[in-house]
Amino acid sequence: MKQARKAGRTGEFCFLALLLLAGLLTGCGSSRQDTAQESGEGYQIYYLNQGETAVEPVDYEPAGTTAEELTEELLGQLSTAPADADLKEVLTPEVNVASYELDSGQLSLHFSIAYREMAVTREILTRMAVVKTLCQIPEVEYVSFLVGDNPLMDSTETPVGPMNADSFVDDPGSTADDYAVTTTTLYFANQSGDKLVGETVNISYSSNIPLERLVVEQLISGPITDDAYPAIPSETKLISISTKDGICYVNLDNGFLSQGYNVTEAVPIYSIVNSLTAIPGISRVQILINGETNLVYRESIRFDTVFERNLDIIEEE
Repeated sequence: MKQARKAGRTGEFCFLALLLLAGLLTGCGSSRQDTAQESGEGYQIYYLNQGETAVEPVDYEPAGTTAEELTEELLGQLSTAPADADLKEVLTPEVNVASYELDSGQLSLHFSIAYREMAVTREILTRMAVVKTLCQIPEVEYVSFLVGDNPLMDSTETPVGPMNADSFVDDPGSTADDYAVTTTTLYFANQSGDKLVGETVNISYSSNIPLERLVVEQLISGPITDDAYPAIPSETKLISISTKDGICYVNLDNGFLSQGYNVTEAVPIYSIVNSLTAIPGISRVQILINGETNLVYRESIRFDTVFERNLDIIEEE
């Protein structure tokens, strides 16, 4: 089924989003919506707080029933000031959705050129609010952002690509006063298990929690798209993590040593190393098992090595 619609001025639709992460996805809308229908709960509209440091959900009962009706209605709510004075609308007359198209589960949103003028934090939070709101529609599995007719690009000029609710890593302990957002790349196994593939994720987190902790926890949880595969055994536990003088010390338990997936020995190691060295300020990684480095991983890789980023193991596109 394919639906296209021109956005009218009354619901001047403008949306945007924030950040990743957890489990293999099966479609962002259907599971959330099935649960909502079974429990009798309605939808949620995600708004910005007044300081534009976080997004907050507000319960909402939609009137529409079809995918087109729900898309228009939810976009309209995103562009309307909420009753709570501590919150603000996500979409504005300046940053608006000129048109949208729903095709085979992917909702493509065409934004005005003014979208590019948003501050980084506001843009990521907007993207998060829009995606989380619209992915509640059962027919919407992914949301793609376009500025004019061109795909939205991140700070490295890489296309952001289709997103769902799991594309955003949200630390529930964060508050408006210590909230931070960023975009980074996580590396998982390719289909054959001998190379790494990258996933760009948006992360919102408490500035009191190290970003590197969220990165490793997400690597353990697994990728969010069907194009990547887990590299680290899911039973792995992160004991501690810290960074000093550019070296990130990752202390894992014995779960990391299990043969959880059919991958070569270098893939789990550099899944961690390449993902962490994508974070500014981290250039090398030391992996420990229960605080010890006097171990050999799969009889070939010594843990007393301080690892550097390995570009050769990344699969070419």
